[in-house]
Amino acid sequence: MKQLFAASLFFFSWLLLQCLGQDFPFKAVNLGGWLVIEGWMTPSLFDAIPNKDLLDGTQVHLKSVRLNKYLCAENGGGSALVANRAIPRSWETFRLWRINETTFNFRVLNKDFIGLSTQGLGNKVAAMQLNQGWVNHSGLYAMVIIHLESAATEDYVMANYSGSPDEWGDQDPSVFEMHIVKTLQGEYQLTNGYGPDVAPEILRNHWTTYITEDDFRFMSQNGLNAVRIPVGWWIIYDPVPPKPFVGGSLQVLDPAFEWASNYNMKVILDLHAVPGSQNGNHHSGTRDGFLEWGDSRIPETVSVIDFLAARYADHPSLIAIELMNEPLAPGVTLDSLTMYYKAGYDAVRAYTSTAYVILSNRLGEANHTELLPFAAGLNYSVIDVHYYNRYSDYFRSLNGQQNVDYVYKKRPKQLQEVTRPGGPLSFVGEWTADLYINNASMQDYQRFAKAQLSVYGKATFGWAYWSYKCEQKHWSFRWMIENGYMKL
Repeated sequence: MKQLFAASLFFFSWLLLQCLGQDFPFKAVNLGGWLVIEGWMTPSLFDAIPNKDLLDGTQVHLKSVRLNKYLCAENGGGSALVANRAIPRSWETFRLWRINETTFNFRVLNKDFIGLSTQGLGNKVAAMQLNQGWVNHSGLYAMVIIHLESAATEDYVMANYSGSPDEWGDQDPSVFEMHIVKTLQGEYQLTNGYGPDVAPEILRNHWTTYITEDDFRFMSQNGLNAVRIPVGWWIIYDPVPPKPFVGGSLQVLDPAFEWASNYNMKVILDLHAVPGSQNGNHHSGTRDGFLEWGDSRIPETVSVIDFLAARYADHPSLIAIELMNEPLAPGVTLDSLTMYYKAGYDAVRAYTSTAYVILSNRLGEANHTELLPFAAGLNYSVIDVHYYNRYSDYFRSLNGQQNVDYVYKKRPKQLQEVTRPGGPLSFVGEWTADLYINNASMQDYQRFAKAQLSVYGKATFGWAYWSYKCEQKHWSFRWMIENGYMKL
């Protein structure tokens, strides 16, 4: 009993020292969909894009109208293309790189591009390390300037067809039906879709109207004391970021710190999208859905953290910088991640000794306690976990009460396992009261929200609802508060 009392006393003493002078635990909300676009949250932003179904990263299957077979990058790339597959799978899936609204490059599974081979294959089209293939889209068909020789109609694809592609006939060997498999709607898709003449107007209008000072007033009046603001890596290059990204986001991020100060709120800066994409999701700034962040990207990513810390470290509203959002295992290895986290932590510490540094757990095939030994040696560090009762068939099978029961029975143990005495603080950086079921009642949503508020309130750093605004209403903190679905 004495040992248990001593351990408890140590834990609470440690927690008191960690939280001294702060409003712990924080009750925060994510300003998602603001400075990093997520199409599912604001689909109306994409409505006026010409040919909006064919944005960067759209995954397609191509079926020859002449052969009734699918185009395939044999072995996922690195060899000639064939047109002999009856059923499309990963080798038969191509990702679009949009050149303009009717012209595209194709990328295949091993990240090669379709182009005219220069490796002794004559006029055969191959998936190599090329970037010279293109597709023209019209109506329901994709017209590719390639030819299937009659002597080997299914064995290889040629690029010497001299026929007219304008006929779009069923016997035209250059015509393929294009079946859309998956789409992406993120920052890259929006900016490249509209192009450099239109995208700046669209985004700058969104930035200045989506979140305003009045929103900070609303948040403060309804029990919140912090915001988590996602930003993309391109912000370091503001006002002229690499194409197709749009400059000017710093002009709205700077006032957000002042608005937070006006209402006694704190700001958590979250590097939501890193160079190369840490998870391939739309919110990572990816062009085509491939995860391409790794060791070679660490220096540039650290430079973004250095930029943010240098700019905001002395602002009284800054409480924390999150080094990366939702790295995905196994694509992001633990060794690479901890190497980056140490460099990012040091970059923050060069400007401030007291701002918290938040380390996001890996998603996917990863142990949720794997960062604890590493973070134990970092002062003012926080482990970020995201708890969503969705994204698996298991949660789809639960009714409203079963979701509530899961939160009360399972989440406390999960949270306790990442909350260690003397170690980093714990932060439920994303959660939502939206239910993964149809026809849920208002009472279902209320009970689900109440359960999560109760459990996640035990996180030692706090929690952040996803998100403040969203066109899907139960994901919107503001809508949930205004309509009586949730109360802090």
